[in-house]
Amino acid sequence: MSLIPVTILTGFLGSGKTTLLKRVLTEAHGQKIAVIENEFGEENIDNDILVSDQQEQIIQMSNGCICCTIREDLRATLADLAAKKRKGELDFERVVIETTGVADPGPVAQTFFMDDEIAEAYLLDAVVTLVDAKHAPEQLNDRVEAQRQVGFADQIFISKADLVDAEALHALQHRLKHMNPRAPQRVVHFGEVPIKDVFDLRGFNLSAKLDIDPDFLKEEDEHDHDHGHDHHDHDHEHHGEHCGHPSHQHDHAHGHHHHHDDDVKSFVFRSDRALDPAKLEDFLGAIVNIYGPRMLRYKGVLWMQGTERKVIFQGVHQLMGSDLGPAWAEGEPRVSKMVFIGIDLPKDILVQGLQQCLV
Repeated sequence: MSLIPVTILTGFLGSGKTTLLKRVLTEAHGQKIAVIENEFGEENIDNDILVSDQQEQIIQMSNGCICCTIREDLRATLADLAAKKRKGELDFERVVIETTGVADPGPVAQTFFMDDEIAEAYLLDAVVTLVDAKHAPEQLNDRVEAQRQVGFADQIFISKADLVDAEALHALQHRLKHMNPRAPQRVVHFGEVPIKDVFDLRGFNLSAKLDIDPDFLKEEDEHDHDHGHDHHDHDHEHHGEHCGHPSHQHDHAHGHHHHHDDDVKSFVFRSDRALDPAKLEDFLGAIVNIYGPRMLRYKGVLWMQGTERKVIFQGVHQLMGSDLGPAWAEGEPRVSKMVFIGIDLPKDILVQGLQQCLV
């Protein structure tokens, strides 16, 4: 039986998760989806659609979807659903797990890699994070969980953008991009996201592509290689005081005020020299050991000495996996590119360590 794809839906209270889930559970989209709800959410779907016997954990919707609440732990709920599917008692093609507004999606994601029984039935597809444009700036300032949800995301949907002006939206997008340059951002209305944009995003598969927002790379380049400030003028016109780009604080004494230096940050390491496989393995192993709990997501597409193929690695917290990708194409520039997203990760230690792994 093929693996059941799973989407983790996260985001702070009021960001529109419930609206999105209601659509999944009631709209005629032709897919059979099981939604697992964390029961202790402050705004439960139950109140609205699920007027039914409270003893029943699994409720069948009119459009073929299933909704179930977690009474025990997530693992038990998933195992139970998979068993019922095998026996033909339940019919569903995929699972959406809604985490509560204050949850860190990390442990939920790890369940799919650490637990053999779960890994044999399910495939984690992506973490989708909903961000409420109006309240996000404050939530990101006050709650590290909100930052983690952004750092973990494979896709970010920004809701309630109609309630803020263009400048505030731009500043928020800029801020989110620096926390997580690998997740595409999309502005959505009232959680009305086409189902196809939520599913099969393949955020966790070891693909040979490392999508990092191109603007983010451009800025990184300017910081690394350009000590004149000309390129930044356009930047400052847009973001003015709200630039919120932590590295400007150190790199340029522009007298700008920065309101947020987020705990969750990302950085990219790139090199056009080959990496020594043994050294890199030792170094990454050590880093994951020490900083694992603070490392949310990381991924790299690497040029390794001794192989004609790209090497791809990625991880969540302490769990790291790697694989051989396709061969380097004729004439394709061989570069290694890695992105690390985490909580107060020591960029200098990581960069220095990685440089020492170069051949």
